[in-house]
Parts: sequence; structure tokens; C-alpha cells
Amino acid sequence: MAARQHWSGQGEDEPECSVERSLQVLGERWSFLVLREIFAGRHRFAEIEASLGIASNLLSARLKSLVAADVLYTRTYREPGSRPRQSYHLTESGRELRVVLLALQQWGDRHRARPSGPSVLRRTRGDGRRVHVGFVDDDGRAVPQTELLMLPGPSSTTICPS
Repeated sequence: MAARQHWSGQGEDEPECSVERSLQVLGERWSFLVLREIFAGRHRFAEIEASLGIASNLLSARLKSLVAADVLYTRTYREPGSRPRQSYHLTESGRELRVVLLALQQWGDRHRARPSGPSVLRRTRGDGRRVHVGFVDDDGRAVPQTELLMLPGPSSTTICPS
């Protein structure tokens, strides 16, 4: 595994709101599409580029940004007769973004639905029950949005919707 650069996000000049800090890393259009491809098992630059139809300079910039933010890390591989190349893999923080990606998908299925229906269904492995992205408490129980309370955290001077 290649060395990782860690982005702390803890500087005094960083925005107070965690939503804004997150968007500094993930707010560009291609970021979640690149992550979608990696979640789907496409780890090599050429695979991601072909699947997305993205310009190579844009993809390169997105991948560098996601690696610098510790969302992805690189591994070196070498095809026979070719030069060494990098493949891209999710870090722990990258894997945690799956819930965000699926929440975006769920929202799109509900509010930007295609007439033919969703492109992907969320189901449990064991018995195929439908899965919904939502809020859960520490005991794993679903919490309706109407029961969600947002309170200022220890570093807050204002409440942001995070």
C-alpha cells in the first residue's frame, strides 16, 4: 500500500460547518461519480475514464484530490510489458461515503425518478428485503426525521445543518 497523505481539516482557517468542510473535498461534480465507479469495482484509471467518459485531466485532478483528502489510496500494479501504474482504492473514510452515495441515489430515485424506474435496487443479501438510507440511534433503531434534533457541538458558534 502506498503512503497516504492525511488531510486533517482541523485548521483554524477551516470553515466551522462540517458540511462546508466536506464539500471542499467532495463538492465537485465528478467526485461522487468517481467514487461510484470504485465502489463498483473499477480501480484502474482507464476503467474509470472509460466508464464515466470523463476527460483524463479532470479524472486525474479528481483522483489526486481524493487521495490527498485520504478518501482513496493508491496501489502500484504492472501489466506484463507495461510501465507501473496506480490503482485506486477506498480508505476507511472513503468506505464510509457509501451511505452518502446511497442517500443521493435514494433521493434521486424519489425526486428525479426515471419513468423506467431506478437503475439499482437496495436489498439485503440474505432475504432481499428493501433497504432505505436513514437515521439510526446508537441502538440501531430507525429515527424519523421529525424526531431529529440538531444541537450546537463543542466547537460551534452557530448551528449548521450538519
